[in-house]
Amino acid sequence: MEKILALAADHGGYELKEAIKKHLDSLGLSYIDLGTDSEKSVNYPEYAAKLCHEIQSGKCYRGILCCGTGIGMSMAANKHKGIRAACASDAFSVRYTRLHNDANVFCLGGRVVGVGLALELVDIFIGTEFEGGRHTARLDMIKNIEDNQ
Repeated sequence: MEKILALAADHGGYELKEAIKKHLDSLGLSYIDLGTDSEKSVNYPEYAAKLCHEIQSGKCYRGILCCGTGIGMSMAANKHKGIRAACASDAFSVRYTRLHNDANVFCLGGRVVGVGLALELVDIFIGTEFEGGRHTARLDMIKNIEDNQ
């Protein structure tokens, strides 16, 4: 089964999303672009929801959300069952959110992170697998909280 990434952004993350698409194209990786398609003001929770639904349905295995800071998208995405979204702007955090937290959504701020660093972080997010082991029990605890809300 082909692994497909989901991408989405609001107006504050549009340019960064477009740079990420070019990068993924250069790597030959598959993705779907869920919008937005310009810098015209839009509501970030709508785009976070679109991306989360693609992951929940199994169509996409992971997602990348971009907004001005990455924080709003992270907050909105984490309201969706089964989504573990992380907002990060350094390599250590991105690596460990995959290794230990099995993050399935990576959130970036187009007004916070430059394109060069963002692409490096995307590579880490895509290329790092979940470590499992003792971390699995902790993720089960998070799932239990989610299931009992």
